[in-house]
Amino acid sequence: MGQLQTLEDLLSFLTRRWWVILAIIILGFALSATLAKMRPDIYEATAVIQAQGAQIGLEATNGGSAQMLQAIEQRLTTREALLAMIARQGLYADLPALSDEERAALLRASIRIEGVASAGNQAYGQPAQISAIIVTAHDQDADKAARIANDLAQSVLDMAAAGQMARAQDTLAFYREEETRLSGQVAALDGDIAAYKQTNSDALPEGADARRDEIASIEADLRDLDQKLVALTEEQRQLSSRTDLRATEQRRLQELTSQIAVLGEQRATIMARRDVLQAAGARQPEVERGLAGLERQLALAQGSLTAVQTRLDDAETALRLAERQQGDRLALLDRAVTPGQPTGSGGKKLFMAGAIGSVLLALVFALILDLAKPVIRTSAQLERQLGLRAVIALPDLGLPTAKSRRGSQRPARAHG
Repeated sequence: MGQLQTLEDLLSFLTRRWWVILAIIILGFALSATLAKMRPDIYEATAVIQAQGAQIGLEATNGGSAQMLQAIEQRLTTREALLAMIARQGLYADLPALSDEERAALLRASIRIEGVASAGNQAYGQPAQISAIIVTAHDQDADKAARIANDLAQSVLDMAAAGQMARAQDTLAFYREEETRLSGQVAALDGDIAAYKQTNSDALPEGADARRDEIASIEADLRDLDQKLVALTEEQRQLSSRTDLRATEQRRLQELTSQIAVLGEQRATIMARRDVLQAAGARQPEVERGLAGLERQLALAQGSLTAVQTRLDDAETALRLAERQQGDRLALLDRAVTPGQPTGSGGKKLFMAGAIGSVLLALVFALILDLAKPVIRTSAQLERQLGLRAVIALPDLGLPTAKSRRGSQRPARAHG
């Protein structure tokens, strides 16, 4: 601050430059008051929309009403939507020089959509809900402010209804596609399980008891055959060991040979069947695991299909409610009316800003004048600036200056 380093310096500065400061402040106050008075009045119109719950209880299938309001507000404040509203209401016809972007920006700045949160306690994890929507519009024309607010409120209602219908239709289409897909998956898994069982019918878990019984029966038959073979073989050996066989004994020996051959073939067939059954039993764990995997996939697909069918029923109900407007919906609670009194033009704020700016400008200008001609005025300034201590300080004695003294010494002119 140069020489303004103490309170005494500041008071001296204000005393010297008071007339400059006062003149700039008066001029700034007058200019601010004039500009504030020239600002046109602004009218505000408000429409209120109520968020109503479903008339028939149904589990919500979409986001909360607060999220819906945010989406609607974003769509209503797009350039295309704002220009369409300007065309409908004939706004800014007296400003032909403005571009479309500037018109849209003016309208966007003059409207406001606010949601009133629901008074009930919000459950954890549930989407936010609102109980009302307040639509506000500002304009220099009271009638236009009301028309803009009502137009905006009607757009909110139309978009909410259309959005709810579109969501219900999209949800229904999605679940129908899912039902078709899962039904095909279940049918394919049913076919895979049937083919797998047919291919591995001998090793299926449900045939384990029958295989064990059949193997036990085969073991018993083999023991009987072995006993018979032992007896016939022994009889054949005894007859074969004899040299002088009668005709009847020779026929008996031939019969024994034939019976032994038949029993041997029977034994080989039975043993082959036993080997097949034992191999099937050995494959049973692997077949059981494969079948269990297919059945798990089928169970999951059937569970998903059941859940989708439940959702599909809900989606069909939601679509019918949306068509009848019996679901969650918005209703116009209070239309905007033409305001009788302006809410203000912002003149007070403009005047206060101008007044503060005038004071600051006056101080800065006076400080610049003071710094343009730096003068050491007090002994304290002399000591701070030059490091010298004044021996004596003379006050201002009010003596005439040299110019005034020269003027007083001029001879008087004679008047004849």
